Amino acid sequence: MGDDNLYIRFDWAIKHILRDKANFDILEGLISVLLGEDVKIEELLESESNQENDRDKFNRVDIKAKNSKGHIIIVEVQLTRQLYYLERILFGACKAITEHINIGEKYDQVKKVYSISILYCDYGQGDDYVYHGQTIFKGIHTGNDLLVNTKEEGVIVPHLPREVFPEYYLIRVNAYDKIPENPLDEWLTYLKTGKIKEDTRTPGLQQVREKLRVLAMTPKERRAYDEHIDAIMVQNDVLDTARDEGRAEGLAEGLAEGRAEGRAEGRAEGRAEGRAEGRAETLINVAISMKQQGIEPEVISSVTGLTLDEIMNL
Repeated sequence: MGDDNLYIRFDWAIKHILRDKANFDILEGLISVLLGEDVKIEELLESESNQENDRDKFNRVDIKAKNSKGHIIIVEVQLTRQLYYLERILFGACKAITEHINIGEKYDQVKKVYSISILYCDYGQGDDYVYHGQTIFKGIHTGNDLLVNTKEEGVIVPHLPREVFPEYYLIRVNAYDKIPENPLDEWLTYLKTGKIKEDTRTPGLQQVREKLRVLAMTPKERRAYDEHIDAIMVQNDVLDTARDEGRAEGLAEGLAEGRAEGRAEGRAEGRAEGRAEGRAETLINVAISMKQQGIEPEVISSVTGLTLDEIMNL
């Protein structure tokens, strides 16, 4: 793929380009394809400006928008491996709900939330590249879905809990490895490789071809973009090395403990402990590498999750 057909990585674009209202059609295309309905973004709501303390940075979202129905849509781009990621996206969805209802308002003002996480790193195990989760209530004896009555415009209407509770989409970019067969696959191909079919008709991707060509970047933007790509490559190398070392160390510890306390239990504990230690060391190694490259501490913090004080003390 030559430079004339090279497109800007989505994780860079969503932070620097797609916040422009003129480019909302790209995001609308991705969300519409994923949700299977036309979505029109009305506004972007910056969660960074809503921080109450430094810990809120763990609820950082890249895009938070409302569609034409008033539903809140959160789009995150996650580059690094993190422990407790499910807890993180739950916190993000709950925070989005509470931010959009005022004290004293009735609960009918609670908005439906869609949390969309675009993951450029591995989380757990699974044989699919897109996962969808929602809350359901089923009878433990009958297996029937619970219907809950609510009032809408003076009329009592039954709703399923999943129509009210948040829905979650996890897009595992690195797990995608196939020939595109549908619009969602075409989006996954772009998210992973930057490639787009010449004759694509997929919503959003036609606009990507027009607006996100690397050659259209200014020299300053291109330098910053190249630095970002280099940092990602270094980070991935460190992550893979630390992961392998963590697994090896965990296996060794597990075997040693297993001889004394039981092989099965020892191996499990050793692997878990080794992986946890490896992940912790990974974040520090990534931060050190990025710091040596002169990358701003705020950027390092957003990638690794370390505090600015921790980064300054490295």
